[in-house]
Amino acid sequence: MIKLVRTDSENKDFVEMVRQLDAFLAERNGNEHSFYAQFNKIDLIKHVVIAYVHDVPVGCGAMKAFNSGTMEIKRMYTLPGNRGKGIATKVLAELEAWAHELSYPNTVLETGKNLPGAIGLYKKNGYTTIPNYGQYIGVENSVCLGKEVGGGEV
Repeated sequence: MIKLVRTDSENKDFVEMVRQLDAFLAERNGNEHSFYAQFNKIDLIKHVVIAYVHDVPVGCGAMKAFNSGTMEIKRMYTLPGNRGKGIATKVLAELEAWAHELSYPNTVLETGKNLPGAIGLYKKNGYTTIPNYGQYIGVENSVCLGKEVGGGEV
């Protein structure tokens, strides 16, 4: 059974999974990794969800305020041996519910064109492609997606 825990970026399980995520992304993104890494700092993130199976952390995700009506989904990761079991979908749904509870009607996120599994996950969960935003404007490898999670438009 998957147990979801709401926490913050100081959680040691989250810190360790982000370390593994960063290693995975460094391999995938190659020379572009340092560009993306500067936007993926986890200090000061107040909204983190960790998925546990038998008290072992197996997936995570986080969000931070992007603007007054939108939360940005960040640091989504499922450990390789646990992929394909619906863990990321559960973490994402919990983040969306939390955003709605905090009166943020929209979520946005950025992922890479070289991560087709991630793009598929988000699209399967109702995200649609939006114009690249903020620091991702003009970045060829970036794909930005958004979703309404409770009243309002992306």
